[in-house]
Amino acid sequence: MKLVWKLLQQHISPGQLIGFFFANLFGMMIVLLSIQFYRDVVPLFNGKDSFIKEDFIIINKKVSGGVLGSVGNNSFSPADIHDVEHQPFIKDGKAGVFTTNNYDVTGTFGMKGGDFNFSTEMFFESVPNGFVDVDQRQWHFDPRTKTVPIILPKVYINLYNFGFAQSRNMPKISEDLMNMIELGVKINGQGKEDHFNGHIVGFSTRLNTILVPEDFMKWSNQMYGNGEQKDPSKLILKVANPTDSHIVQYLQKKNYETDEDKLEAGKTTYFLRMITGIVLVIGLIISVLSFYILMLSIYLLVQKNTTKLENLLLIGYSPHRVCLPYQYLTLGLNAIVLFGAFGLVCWERNYYMNVVEVLFPKMVAPNLFITFLFGLGIFVCVSLIDCIAIRKKVYSIWIHKS
Repeated sequence: MKLVWKLLQQHISPGQLIGFFFANLFGMMIVLLSIQFYRDVVPLFNGKDSFIKEDFIIINKKVSGGVLGSVGNNSFSPADIHDVEHQPFIKDGKAGVFTTNNYDVTGTFGMKGGDFNFSTEMFFESVPNGFVDVDQRQWHFDPRTKTVPIILPKVYINLYNFGFAQSRNMPKISEDLMNMIELGVKINGQGKEDHFNGHIVGFSTRLNTILVPEDFMKWSNQMYGNGEQKDPSKLILKVANPTDSHIVQYLQKKNYETDEDKLEAGKTTYFLRMITGIVLVIGLIISVLSFYILMLSIYLLVQKNTTKLENLLLIGYSPHRVCLPYQYLTLGLNAIVLFGAFGLVCWERNYYMNVVEVLFPKMVAPNLFITFLFGLGIFVCVSLIDCIAIRKKVYSIWIHKS
C-alpha cells in the first residue's frame, strides 16, 4: 500500500484536486441549500393548512341581485360543471362538488372537564375524498360509532377567541388545544332526531365551511334528508399551474370568483418551486462537471502510472490493492465536500432564518435531516461510480498485461 501511495504522489496534481474540491463543494452547497431553503420557506406561503393543497382552488358564482329576495341563481348546473372540467388548466379533468346537508343541524361546543358550553345552528358540506389531504383512516364515518370527523375553518377560532370567549370571560383556545373541545352534533329530519359526537380533525385556512366526510354526508342525507337534490354552489378544482392567466380570464368571463389571497399564495408557491428547481439543476450541473473533472484527474494519474502499475501487478500485487489508494483519495475528497457543504448550508441558513423568524415569530422551522440525507445520497452515488470506474481502469491494465 505504501509503495502505491508513493507512486501516486509522484504524479498527483494539487491544482486539479483543488479545482475539483471547490467546484464540487460549490455545486453540493447549491443543491443542499436550495432544498433546505425550499423546506424552510414554503410552509410560510401554505400556512399550517394540511387539508387543501396549494394547487386546489375553490370557486363559486358571484351573488347577484340588489333587492332582498331577488338574488339570482348562484348554483352550478351540470352543464356548468361539464364546461369547467373541460378547461385546459384543469388537472385530471375532474371538478369536486360541494354537497350540503338536507336536514337541520345543531352543534354544542364545550371544553372537556369544563363548566361551560354553547349551542348554535350549523351546516355541513362535503367534497370527494380525493380533494382532502388527510389520512383516510381518520376521514371515515362509521354509523355504529356515531363519531363524525370534522374540519373547521380556522376563522372560527378567531371568532370564538376574540368574540364569544372575550365577551363571556371564557378561556381562549388554540389549535394545539383543539383536542380539549367537545363537539356534540344533533340532527333533525324526517321526524327523526339523533345525537353524534364530533371529532375535530383540524382547522383549515383554505375552507370557509364545516367539512365532513363524503360517506357521512351521503348516509345522513339519505337517513334524515328531505330527498331534495340541489345543484352545488361551490366547486373545488385541481389546477396544473396556479399562475396560468387563463384561470383568471375564465373566472372573469363566467362571472365566477375565488379567494384571491389563496390563489396568490398558490402562485407564490409555484414560482418558489420553479426557482428552487432551476437553482437545484444548476447545482447538479456544477456537481456533475466537478465529478467529471475528478474522473479525468484520476484517469490521468492512472495513465501516467501505467508502467509502474503494470510492474506492481506483475510482482504480485492484486488489482484490488492497486485500486485502494485511488479509491481512498476519491472517498476522502467526496466526504470532505459533503461535510464542508453541509457546514456552509448550516451557516447560511442561520443567517436567513434570523430574518425569517423576525417576520414570522411563530413559525416552526424544519430540521436539516432530510437535506443531509439527500447530500449523503449524492455522496454514496458519486463515490460508487468513482470506485467502479477506477476498478475497471486498473483491471483493464491487469488484463491487458496478462
